Amino acid sequence: MKAEKVWRLGSMGDMQILPGSRHRPPMKKPMWIIVLVLFVCVFLICAYIYPPQSSSACYVFSSKGCKGFVDWLPPMPAREYTDEEIASRVVIKDILNSPAIVSKNSKVAFMFLSPGSLPFERLWDKFFQGHEGKFSVYVHASKTKPVHVSRYFVNRDIRSDQVIWGKISMVDAERRLLANALQDTDNQQFVLLSDSCVPLYDFDYIYNYLMYTNISFVDCFKDPGPHGNGRYSDRMLPEVEVKDFRKGAQWFAMKRQHAIIVMADNLYYSKFRSYCQPGLEGKNCIADEHYLPTFFQMVDPGGIANWSLTHVDWSERKWHPKSYRAQDVTYELLKNITV
Repeated sequence: MKAEKVWRLGSMGDMQILPGSRHRPPMKKPMWIIVLVLFVCVFLICAYIYPPQSSSACYVFSSKGCKGFVDWLPPMPAREYTDEEIASRVVIKDILNSPAIVSKNSKVAFMFLSPGSLPFERLWDKFFQGHEGKFSVYVHASKTKPVHVSRYFVNRDIRSDQVIWGKISMVDAERRLLANALQDTDNQQFVLLSDSCVPLYDFDYIYNYLMYTNISFVDCFKDPGPHGNGRYSDRMLPEVEVKDFRKGAQWFAMKRQHAIIVMADNLYYSKFRSYCQPGLEGKNCIADEHYLPTFFQMVDPGGIANWSLTHVDWSERKWHPKSYRAQDVTYELLKNITV
C-alpha cells in the first residue's frame, strides 16, 4: 500500500515539475510554401492573360514552344455578339461566300478623289488610249467643278460633296465613288486615286495584275504608338476592340466583293463616324486612315494584302506625305519606286 502511495505521490510530484500548461506548443507555419504557391498562381495567371511572344520565353513554359503552353490552358471565353453584329456578320459572310460575278468584259474602275480639276489628266489620257472597254472613270470633285481636257473624263463626274481632311467626309466620298462604280456590273476592280497620282506602269500591266488576283490591296498594319492605337476610343466597344484597331493609307485597289461589303456596312462605319475624328477626347483620329484597315481586319483579314499599290513617302514624318516637284522626278526615283 505504501508503495502504491509512494508511486502516486511520485506521479503527482512528476506532474508538478512539468510546465504549467498541458497544451502542445504551436507549430511554426511553413510560410515559404504559402509564398511559393501564391507566386506560382500569380505567374500562371499573368502568363495566361499576357502570353509570351518571344521563342525563348515560350520554351520556358514548354519544349514545344508557345503553342504547347497555350493548348494546355483553357480557351478564352468568346465575347457575345450584339444583335446588330450578328446581322452584319451574316450579311458580310454571305457576300464573301457567294461566287464572284463573271463578266465577259471585266473592267477596272479608276476613281479619282480630287478637290477640282485633275492636273495630270493629259497623262491619264495617254495611259487609257487604245484600251477602251477595259476601264471606267469616276471623278469626285469636292470643291470646284473640274474642267476636263480628256474625252475619257468628260461626263464622268459624280455627285460630290464637301470633303474635310481628317474627318469622316473623306470616307463618305470613298463610299460615294464605290456606289457609283458598282452600278456597272462589268467593273470588277476598284482603284482609289488622288489628283496627284500618276501611273508608273502601262495599262496592260496594271489591268492584268489586278484581274489575276483574288485579294484586295488595302494598307493595314498595327501601330502601337500615339498616332495608331493611341487614337482608339473605348466608346467603339463592344463592336470595335483595340486589338483589331489598324492603320493604313487610304488609297486602295479593291475587288468587287469587298467593295460590296464596304457599301453594306453600317455598323462599324457608324462607330468611326461618331468616335474617330480630330479633337475628340483630346485625340486626332483620322477616319480614312483607320476605318477600312480595321473593318477588313475584323471581317476578312486573309482577303487583303496589307499593303497598297500606291506609292506614298512618309519619310518626312509630317501630317501629309512627301510631295515630288519637277526637279525631284528622275529616272533613279522612278526606278526605286517601281522595283
